[in-house]
Amino acid sequence: MTQFFCKAIFNNEILMITVSVWAVAQSIKVVFGIIREKRFNFRWFIGTGGMPSSHAAGAAALATSCGLQTGFDSLLFALAAVFALVTMFDAQGVRRSTGKQAEVLNKIMDDMYWKGTVEESRLKELIGHTPLQVLVGAILGCFLAIIFYSRWV
Repeated sequence: MTQFFCKAIFNNEILMITVSVWAVAQSIKVVFGIIREKRFNFRWFIGTGGMPSSHAAGAAALATSCGLQTGFDSLLFALAAVFALVTMFDAQGVRRSTGKQAEVLNKIMDDMYWKGTVEESRLKELIGHTPLQVLVGAILGCFLAIIFYSRWV
């Protein structure tokens, strides 16, 4: 039973393409981080935020793969496309605002710390994306999905 389950998962082309595109997008962020800071930080691979948006890349790859496999007029593509739009909106909207709030709260905590009243850990500020990061991620996701799909299927 377990063998069948694992084989079914790894034979799911759409899932494998989506996960592969997400991994490529995350790897690009790591490379940009190494170039920018001249050091490696594993958190860049598992973290959120940054260029390109792996959320947008993965969601766009999922929608594109579904469209390529079932047709761009299918219910599955429609569901995946709406999911991608919601994911991208959230990545650059709600999550970006949360990151800005974290930045302001961290400044408040710094002020309080230097006055000796509070000693707390910093909040994570880089959790959302700029619209450009989302756009680049979406384009990357569509492009890689088409390339991977043509080679995978």
